[in-house]
Amino acid sequence: MKPLSDTLKKLGIVFTFPIEITNANGKKTYSEYSTGYWVKYEYDSNGETYFEDSDGHQGKYEYDSNGHRTYYEDSTGEKEGTPRSQSCAGKVIEVDGKKYKLTEL
Repeated sequence: MKPLSDTLKKLGIVFTFPIEITNANGKKTYSEYSTGYWVKYEYDSNGETYFEDSDGHQGKYEYDSNGHRTYYEDSTGEKEGTPRSQSCAGKVIEVDGKKYKLTEL
């Protein structure tokens, strides 16, 4: 991704650093500094779900239905919790002809 400042310069738009963009909820979705470093963020109703920066770092977050963070993973290999995609919650199994729907505790 190119820094936003490059696009603003090409368009002849005057700006100052830091460049900060927020969403309708006031959450910061993009920041760029005079050093060229930038970071962008994505959110859902529970909080931050993704970040990416100009150094190539990325991370993602997952939350439970109560808004508690249940998983974090970043591009350095750090992981905390269990991603939803690895959960068995909602899956149906069959034992001795009876079907059971799994729930996560």
